[in-house]
Amino acid sequence: MNPNLNLTADRPTFVTHLECSMTGERYEADQVHGLSRVGRPLLVRYDLEAVKAQVDRDAIAARPTDLWRWRELLPVRATRDIVSLGEIETPLVPLPASGGANVLVKDEGRLPTGSFKARGLVMAVAMAKALGITRIAMPTNGNAGAALAAYATRCGIETIVFCPEDTPEINVREIALQGARVWRVNGLIDDCGAIVGEGAKQGRWFDFSTLKEPYRIEGKKTMGLELAAQLGWRLPKAIFYPTGGGTGLIGMWKAFAELEALGWIGAERPKMFAVQAAGCAPMVKAFDEGVEHAERWENAHTVAAGIRVPRAVGDFLILRAVRESGGKALAVEDEAILRAVDDAAKQDGLLLCPEGGATLAAYRRALAEGLVGAEDEVVLFNCATGLKYPMPEAPNWLDRTQPIDFDRL
Repeated sequence: MNPNLNLTADRPTFVTHLECSMTGERYEADQVHGLSRVGRPLLVRYDLEAVKAQVDRDAIAARPTDLWRWRELLPVRATRDIVSLGEIETPLVPLPASGGANVLVKDEGRLPTGSFKARGLVMAVAMAKALGITRIAMPTNGNAGAALAAYATRCGIETIVFCPEDTPEINVREIALQGARVWRVNGLIDDCGAIVGEGAKQGRWFDFSTLKEPYRIEGKKTMGLELAAQLGWRLPKAIFYPTGGGTGLIGMWKAFAELEALGWIGAERPKMFAVQAAGCAPMVKAFDEGVEHAERWENAHTVAAGIRVPRAVGDFLILRAVRESGGKALAVEDEAILRAVDDAAKQDGLLLCPEGGATLAAYRRALAEGLVGAEDEVVLFNCATGLKYPMPEAPNWLDRTQPIDFDRL
C-alpha cells in the first residue's frame, strides 16, 4: 500500500456518469452496473475541465510513480475503498538485439501477481468493494483469475473462477492458493463465460467477465497514462498490444483522448497494432473484412493462451481504435511467437511471456511489410512475467562424480 494514501479521507473525484459505448446512453455513477441495455460495455466519464483547472502535469510528475498517482482520472472516490498490493509504474526496457534500436518493451510482468491483469482487476475490485458487491465470478485463461483472487481475497470478497481445461497448472494453483474457488471447464474461455453469465442471471454472483463491468478499462488505461508520462508527455509512433478481450487497447485509446482534453499531450496518436495468434484471430478477420463486429473464431488454438479469446464483447471498440490510429490487426504463427520469446531471452536477457513474444513477432512482420520503419519508436507490451510459462530444459549438465573436462566448458 502506498504510504501516502490516507485511507480514512475522501479524495477529489471527477466522475460524472457512465455511458454506453455504442449508443451514448447515460447511466448514473455510484450504482452497480454490468453491460448497457443494448449489451455493450459502459465507459466512465469525467469532468475533464474540472480536472484541468485543479491538477497539472507537474503535480502528477511529483507524485510517487504508482498506479494511484492518477487518482483524479480514476473512479474510486474514497481512499478507504482502495485495495492495493503495490501497483508500480512498469519500466520501459530496450530490446536492441532482438527488436532494434528504437524498440521498447513495457514490462507488465513486474506488477502484483505477475501480469497486467493486476491493473484492471485492482480497479474493478476496489469499485466492487465500494458498491457493496460480496460475491464475484469470472472466466479466465489464467492471469486474470490470479489477479482477481488476490485483490478480492485482500478485501474479503468471495470469488469463483472458471478456467478452460488446458489452463496451465501453475495458474490454476495460483488462483486457488490466493483464496478463490477455481473450476476447470471442458471448453474455451467463452464456454467458461457462459457458465458465469448463467450464474449471474440466477443471482448467484456478480459477473466480472471482461468488459461486463465498467471499471477494468479504467485500471487498464493507466498503461496509456504511464506511457505518456514516461516518454515526456509524448507518445511513440506505434504500439503493439496482445489482444484477446482487448481491454487494455481500449483503455489506452481512452487515456490518450483524456490526456489531450487536459492539454497534456497533443493530437498525435501512435499506430495501434492489435496482435493476435493465427490460431485465434477474430479481430484480424474482422479488420481485413472491414466490418465492425467479429464473428466467433472456431477451433481456437495457440501457445499464447492469454490471447485465445474466440469472441470479445468489445470487438467494435478494438477495431475502431485500430482504424482511427492508422494501425492494423495482425496475426502471427505460434512458431514465430516461440522464436521471438527465445530471441528476446537469449539476445537481450528479457524473458517474455508468449503473448509478449507475439508482439515482437508482429513488430518484425510489420517492419518487413513497411507498416513501421526501423527509425520509428515503438512500444511492445509484455503482459506477464515469462516465469509463469513452460520453458525448455537446459541442454547441458555436469556429473560432479566424474572428472571435469574443462576444455569442454
